[in-house]
Amino acid sequence: MTTKATKTSEATMVLQQKDGVEDYTRVVLNILEDFASDKDRLEDMRRAVVNILEDFTAEKGRLQETQRAALNIMEDFAGEKIRLEDTQRAALNILEDSAEEKTRLEETQRAVLNVLEDSAEEKARLEHAQRAVLNILEDSAEEKTRLEHTQRAMLNLLDDFALERERAEAVNLRLQETVDSLRRANEAADAANRELEAFAYSVSHDLRAPLRSVAGFSQVLLEDYFDRLDEEGRDSLRRIIAGTQKMGQLIDDLLNLSRLTRAEMKLQPHNLSAMVKKIGEAKKKAQPERKVNFSIQEGLFAACDEHLMEVALENLVDNAWKFTGKVESPRIEFGSMEKDGVIAYFVRDNGAGFDMAYAGKLFQPFQRLHGMTEFPGTGIGLATVKRVIERHGGKVWIQGEKGKGTTVYFTL
Repeated sequence: MTTKATKTSEATMVLQQKDGVEDYTRVVLNILEDFASDKDRLEDMRRAVVNILEDFTAEKGRLQETQRAALNIMEDFAGEKIRLEDTQRAALNILEDSAEEKTRLEETQRAVLNVLEDSAEEKARLEHAQRAVLNILEDSAEEKTRLEHTQRAMLNLLDDFALERERAEAVNLRLQETVDSLRRANEAADAANRELEAFAYSVSHDLRAPLRSVAGFSQVLLEDYFDRLDEEGRDSLRRIIAGTQKMGQLIDDLLNLSRLTRAEMKLQPHNLSAMVKKIGEAKKKAQPERKVNFSIQEGLFAACDEHLMEVALENLVDNAWKFTGKVESPRIEFGSMEKDGVIAYFVRDNGAGFDMAYAGKLFQPFQRLHGMTEFPGTGIGLATVKRVIERHGGKVWIQGEKGKGTTVYFTL
């Protein structure tokens, strides 16, 4: 009886051991179900676990056979119990290994995710690099186009340089011809100047001697034979003497005018205001009875030849002084103004004036608009002024109105 109860108790323990294995199997299946959510990434591990479960199933069959064998052969149950305990411990070890394997799979999964994230970043970098390369290629294409345009432009420039060189050679040839022409003109001018100097010498010496003889003998006749001559004869001698004096003055003016074209110029800054003031003071000393009001703008300087400019200004002031001789309140003004961006100087008077219809003749030698009895002179003054101003590279012009005065303008 005791033996039967013992066997019954042992059978019960075997059944309980079987139920524990089934619980372990369910735990493993639950774990596998959890792993199934990572089906794509843990497929290989799942197959490995399935193989383990298949081994468990086979083991379960063996346990069942062992149970049946234990029921049939209770005497050998103790040894079978030991094997079952070993199997249980093996199952526990397998489950522990499965937990470790799950941890390793999770770490592997995280590593794969990190790799995927790194791959995404690398992909983005590669895309950026690809876009940069495409941009570089586009820039290279544009640069190539620009280089082609530059090359064509350089070829065009070279063609233009060749044409420009031909034109420059043609210009140089014309310039050389012009230089030769100027050289010949200078040689001709030098020859003309030499002839003019010879003429001036002839006028100065050969013509003056007869004039002096005529004037001298006429004066002797007038003085020594004054009582023997009637009034008509004396008047004729006076006319002869006046004519010789006028001709002498004309010769002097012509010589002075010719010297102006040959005189060497020394351009330096000079005070034109001071020059006009000095000329005006000389005029007042020469004719103190005249009360002429001078208005001179101070501080007018210009780069000019001092001697030539004094000659020009003296002629202008002389004209203004002369043509204001019949005015009650004579006034002579010297000043400046701007015309077309250039400083223009002027000498203005309130004298007799003139008709502007004859303005073009006034700068020609010996051209006069007034009679000798009205205003004396040789008509060479404004021609002299024109020569001086033109030698300075300037221009001169005149404005006036009959009875209201005259203004002469000039630039340098």
